[in-house]
Amino acid sequence: MENEVVSKNFIEQEIDKDLKEGVYDTVCTRFPPEPNGYLHIGHAKSILLNYGLAQKYNGTFHMRFDDTNPTKEKVEFVDSIKEDIKWLGADWKDNLFFASDYFEAMYECAVKLIKKGKAYVCDLTAEEIKEYRGTLKEPGKNSPYRDRSVEENLELFEAMRDGKFEDGERVLRAKIDMASPNINMRDPILYRVAHMTHHNTGDQWCIYPMYDFAHPIEDAIEKITHSICTLEFEDHRPLYDWVVRECEFDHPPRQIEFAKLYLTNVVTGKRYIKKLVEDGIVDGWDDPRLVSIAALRRRGFTPESIKMFVELCGVSKSNSSVDYAMLEYCIREDLKMKKPRMMAVMDPIKLIIDNYPEGEVEYLDVANNLENEALGFRKVPFCRELYIEREDFMEEPPKKYFRLFPGNEVRLMHAYFVKCESFVKDENGNVIEVHCTYDPETKCGSGFTGRKVKGTIHWVPAPYATKAELRLYENIVDEEKGVYNKEDGSLNLNPNSLTILKDCYLEPSFDGVQAYDSFQFVRNGYFCVDAKDSRPDALVFNRIVSLKSSFRLPK
Repeated sequence: MENEVVSKNFIEQEIDKDLKEGVYDTVCTRFPPEPNGYLHIGHAKSILLNYGLAQKYNGTFHMRFDDTNPTKEKVEFVDSIKEDIKWLGADWKDNLFFASDYFEAMYECAVKLIKKGKAYVCDLTAEEIKEYRGTLKEPGKNSPYRDRSVEENLELFEAMRDGKFEDGERVLRAKIDMASPNINMRDPILYRVAHMTHHNTGDQWCIYPMYDFAHPIEDAIEKITHSICTLEFEDHRPLYDWVVRECEFDHPPRQIEFAKLYLTNVVTGKRYIKKLVEDGIVDGWDDPRLVSIAALRRRGFTPESIKMFVELCGVSKSNSSVDYAMLEYCIREDLKMKKPRMMAVMDPIKLIIDNYPEGEVEYLDVANNLENEALGFRKVPFCRELYIEREDFMEEPPKKYFRLFPGNEVRLMHAYFVKCESFVKDENGNVIEVHCTYDPETKCGSGFTGRKVKGTIHWVPAPYATKAELRLYENIVDEEKGVYNKEDGSLNLNPNSLTILKDCYLEPSFDGVQAYDSFQFVRNGYFCVDAKDSRPDALVFNRIVSLKSSFRLPK
């Protein structure tokens, strides 16, 4: 039992305590995003944490949209969030809710607070409210409208609902304590006037609740037991508890805060991503250079790799940053045993085997993954003309260069030894053909032991190769300068974040590939069929990650 307790994170220990003491007899968690943008890698931690807790305690998981701010919310974002959460494997079953479903209940809660003398309509402007609030060192001062009668407040609040005031003309505020050391408790705004069309309720409402008022009510209505949120809400917890208590909900939920997931040198701010999209720097919220969940999915990351990453990060009470290399480590670990290892040439030059019979083709048996026999074999055609990587031939090589150069012999992967005899250049001095001879006795798998070569290179058969576009990615921001420009707050963009290679050749084993299918291209990394731009007659692959990694798990 002692080891079991130690192995649990602090949230699980608190839940165990609540269940043991009879505070709750079940567990109900929720993931409550605002639909004002796409979810990113940090949200994945919250989704998997809340869903995982509900599963672990045989409880219930709710998916709820906190759609109380129609100025920024769109159906597009609602749909994208649903897709992301399903892709991660979190199943809300029939428990899909919207904060806007509770607008009438929230209004009634506000009326109850007014009748209890706990809320009032205030005529101060936004600037005046800020001025009256005080500072961290100085208490605020009461609004001149704080002592309105219950009757007047009820009348004015109803007039707010009926659309008789302009945006910003009046607000409903909680009446708590303008001298509270916690600024969030200094008569916070509960409702504001906003003549906006809502994606879910249309023009039914022209007043909308503030998040700090709406959120605890939503949790209480749904009988959420543990409201798991990030650390920036810790100072808001007294207000959360105040709302639930003063609105007189039975079995109030309990808020527990944990540290956000921060990833180094990435852009997660919605306004920054929105600007990147609007300026055409990226092709949407799912551009593979971003770390939105949709972008990671399009690039080729898997739900399993995201889960592994979140588990490695753990659950903590202290904010910290995680190196992006750890996320790359997780996708490599997930794919290395699952995916076939194919041959693809990114920067091709032609290799001609002069002594191989013209017109002849043989089909080689090639293992799909030497580390996983279950993936079986495929047939790859071999013939006189091949494509190899330009970097695999040098006219005047440096020391310890073991690939092709005049007079040197290498193995063609899965095939034969070939010896470089000559080469051809174009009018600009670029090598366009390498001429070799092959030794038919050296076929891979034949048991040949006559001599050894130090280099092995990959290839694709030129007449049968599939042409494709490959997209190589670097961080969208300049890692040396940091994400944000200190002078004006703009992004330090990396001009080399995307490299497009249009004349690449793949072995002819890609018929029928679908969006999101992924492969290892030997020596070049893991690649995924692009879900937006790839077509059967014009394949486009995104490089998920290179094969090399400097990241090592701590011991």
